[in-house]
Amino acid sequence: MIARVSVLGAGAWGTALALAARRAGREVTLWARSEALARTLAEKQRNPSYLPGIELDKGIAATHELEPAIAKAQAILLAVPAQHLRALCVKLGELDDPGAPLVICAKGIEQQSGLLPSEVIEDCLPGRNLAVLSGPSFASEVARSLPTAVTLACAEKKTGEALVKALGSKAFRPYFAADPIGAQVGGAVKNVIAIACGIAMGLRLGDNARAALITRGLAEIARLNAALGGKAETLQGLSGLGDLMLTCSSMTSRNYSLGYALGEDMSLVEILGSRKSASEGIYT
Repeated sequence: MIARVSVLGAGAWGTALALAARRAGREVTLWARSEALARTLAEKQRNPSYLPGIELDKGIAATHELEPAIAKAQAILLAVPAQHLRALCVKLGELDDPGAPLVICAKGIEQQSGLLPSEVIEDCLPGRNLAVLSGPSFASEVARSLPTAVTLACAEKKTGEALVKALGSKAFRPYFAADPIGAQVGGAVKNVIAIACGIAMGLRLGDNARAALITRGLAEIARLNAALGGKAETLQGLSGLGDLMLTCSSMTSRNYSLGYALGEDMSLVEILGSRKSASEGIYT
């Protein structure tokens, strides 16, 4: 049984996942790269920079020290953006690591190498037990305990099912899948399609254009997924079609809203300068 969960990354998604794990009855440690943010989380039980208005459970232990954050962990959720994953894994490799399963929670592809997150981890921490958490899941809704279903993909069934039990609750339901590649491809590339859909809507091209982009986009994701060894049925589920539909149809999506602003003639520099959270689709 997984009783202790560490979440590395205290942005909106990491904080929401810490809340979800705590509601599932786990002991939770939330690591923030910033000492100031860790102090705010610990003292005020809030994350005003990334999840304003959300009160954190007092049982979530916040820290900016990496080694104590993972020391007793039985599962480690990697909730940093995809472009920062390698640097975090290098740091983990320098520590006395407990060897807990690593759960990839970022949706992206490393820009410099073209590698999926699982391949980045294998580069830095070879032989680790990996899982992928992906699906239609806005952080603010997960944090508010609104009903959410996601995919928990893991090649090792026993580990995957243990993680499903550890993170699942009445409002947050992971479904086990055995296809980490498909879950990563669907989660990453749908962000690119979401930017395109946002551009189309920002240009006032209409709902027909968006529907065409979503449909043809899914076909393109499926071809890439097949080429990389993912399973076709994965893209019919939460980490494929489900995530694509959500991300391509709501201004809550960082990627869709970024595309919308581009369509309305804002520059990328302007848009990024006004945001704190990463839009993974740019790099993907």
